[in-house]
Amino acid sequence: MSSPGRSSGVARFDVFEVDLSAGELHKAGRKIKLQILPFQALAMLLERPGEVVTRKEFEKRLWPGDTFVDFDHSLNTAIKKVRLALGDDNKKPRFVETLPKRGYRFIGHLEQQAPPVSAKTPAPASGVGRLTRLRADGNLSFVLVSVDEAAAREREKLEAASDDVGLSLLIASQKLLMVPDGTPVRVLEIRPPDSCCQVRFLEGEHYGKTALVLAKQLAE
Repeated sequence: MSSPGRSSGVARFDVFEVDLSAGELHKAGRKIKLQILPFQALAMLLERPGEVVTRKEFEKRLWPGDTFVDFDHSLNTAIKKVRLALGDDNKKPRFVETLPKRGYRFIGHLEQQAPPVSAKTPAPASGVGRLTRLRADGNLSFVLVSVDEAAAREREKLEAASDDVGLSLLIASQKLLMVPDGTPVRVLEIRPPDSCCQVRFLEGEHYGKTALVLAKQLAE
């Protein structure tokens, strides 16, 4: 069930509007700068308003097992940046409450909104707006995706020529991205003949970025 105040990936509270799909925070219509990790932390809190999001849950979502950071310091810093963006006070919080040694909780009031008309008829599984996950081939732990059509065409040419060096150079130049298997994405566009989709990454290192993926690289 959708949380109150969240419609089409947008959460509204007080004078703030959080576009969860675009990765943007606005205050009274003005865009507020918020870095990727703090935004992801805020998004996690908004997913479960009034509920405790534990430090372990933050760690699992934002810092995967192969990421080596000072987790406690990084999470504390991310939450501080969220509070700074919202003008919140950790001693007298209006939005983000600290539960010592446990985690954090969003305590603000999310606006109630009527669901959009389109919500009455669920979109087809393969349709635009669908939430799904990347699916790697075989035993691979990642999915190789192209950042745009030019990169996709270059990749196709290099793969046809079995040019592994050329593919490595595309990866090094960030025209091809190695994205972990299972990364959640939103389908933004389906390109004819329905074999290629533009998606936006909803977690991880490439959060908020878009890329082109093959239909077979998406979970059913």
